[in-house]
Amino acid sequence: MRILVLTISDRAFRGVYEDRSGPAVEEALRAGIAGVEVERLVVPDEEARIEQAFEAHLDRDVILTTGGSGIGPRDATPDVTARFCDALIPGIAEHLRRESYRETPYALLSRAVAGRKGRTIIVNMPGSTKGARFCAELLAPILPHAVAMMRGEGH
Repeated sequence: MRILVLTISDRAFRGVYEDRSGPAVEEALRAGIAGVEVERLVVPDEEARIEQAFEAHLDRDVILTTGGSGIGPRDATPDVTARFCDALIPGIAEHLRRESYRETPYALLSRAVAGRKGRTIIVNMPGSTKGARFCAELLAPILPHAVAMMRGEGH
């Protein structure tokens, strides 16, 4: 399984601070999915750059985003994801929000979505290191089955 972890952050992109959520997600995926290949990329909170990153990585089975999924003025990740995808997968976003709420009530402010474009699954996750890792740990058990279904391998 090939996964891109896409960190969406103006400050991390400019080098103002180190991206910590991307490495945390990668670590959780490697611990939870045998043989997973993970690549990481950081882009700014700019709709065109997010969409370009999605388009350039549609050869991946999964694209997991961190950051830009809240209610801030530059949080555009869910909007770009929803427009870019062929179809949404609402159960994934609902599951991540529900389980995250058990950790913090601020999870209710998430606008994260999940969907598919062609045979690639795209899932938005929080930008905080703790939240991103938590969501990656929730996703790790279901991603192999989801990818198999996207490949037409069935249940």
